[in-house]
Amino acid sequence: MDNKRITIETMTTTKTSDIEATVAQIRRLEQAGCDIIRVAVPDIASADAIAEIKERISIPLIADIHFDHRLALRAVDAGADKIRINPGNIGAQENVKAVAIACNRKNIPIRVGSNSGSLSKEILNKYNGVTPEAMVESTLNHVALLNKFDFDNIWISAKTSSVPLTVKTYRLLHEQTDYPFHVGITEAGTEYNGIIKSSIGIGSLLLDGIGDSIRVSLTAEPEKEIEAAKAILRALGLHPGVDIISCPTCGRCNIDIIKITNEVEARQGDRFIVLDEHKTMNLPPCLVKPIPNLTIAIMGCAVNGPGEARQADYGIAGGDGEGIIFAKGEIIKKVSMDRLVEELFEVMEGKGK
Repeated sequence: MDNKRITIETMTTTKTSDIEATVAQIRRLEQAGCDIIRVAVPDIASADAIAEIKERISIPLIADIHFDHRLALRAVDAGADKIRINPGNIGAQENVKAVAIACNRKNIPIRVGSNSGSLSKEILNKYNGVTPEAMVESTLNHVALLNKFDFDNIWISAKTSSVPLTVKTYRLLHEQTDYPFHVGITEAGTEYNGIIKSSIGIGSLLLDGIGDSIRVSLTAEPEKEIEAAKAILRALGLHPGVDIISCPTCGRCNIDIIKITNEVEARQGDRFIVLDEHKTMNLPPCLVKPIPNLTIAIMGCAVNGPGEARQADYGIAGGDGEGIIFAKGEIIKKVSMDRLVEELFEVMEGKGK
């Protein structure tokens, strides 16, 4: 797996025609770590709103189009950075041609969005239902249609709500085409189950080197999608950030490791903002700090202390009546239990010895 930049995407939940609400949500998502935002364009008012929205945000915007190619044309004119369409549901080939010509004129990519609900009756009958092969044929048919109109600036997504089906589909597509992929598990469910399904599906594909952008699709606030996406990428070594490792506890544990770990995670999470010019252009310099690649270990006892967590940059281990602060396997100091977290952060900030 290479270290290419994987972009994080989510979708607004506001009515796009409500410019104030949409801009406010996008700005919150920018701060959460969103790289590219997708907005629904169900009507002319939403398409036309893109122009003003674009002026007030700092990240690229994708216009999500279904059924009416004229909305795609309006979104292009309004300044959308990418168009997401399903060529199979916007009518005659002439409609697809019009969108391809408009996007070519402005060098705007088109993301071909196929999913299990968009397969034609012919393909469903041919493969006796939704299968990886059916998904691949449908997707590549859409690509071929755009190619027919001399359009090649294409991204591909072929998501389903099934982890095995989605992973197999992308692996087959990866064997047959070199276009960039947007990956994810669509309609993954609630926050808890959706994160589990998305982590397995997205993680499997990224480990195979498949995927250029990702979305964690949750029935939750979009900030939760960004948080989960960043965690997936950090776990794969593809995103900078703080990795907190902690033991699962057992009868040897002498500290309230659940409480301490949650406290460290909450306190650490607010200390850094991604140093990325297009996201921080409107922030005061005092708030812009780089996210380091840092590992913090919270260990319950000497067995899982500095030895097992030797690779951690900093760590805590519980003891008998006191705890220790360590760095790279070396004990720095012993401290009272009630000072463990405070002393850890003092050491990390260079204030403690």
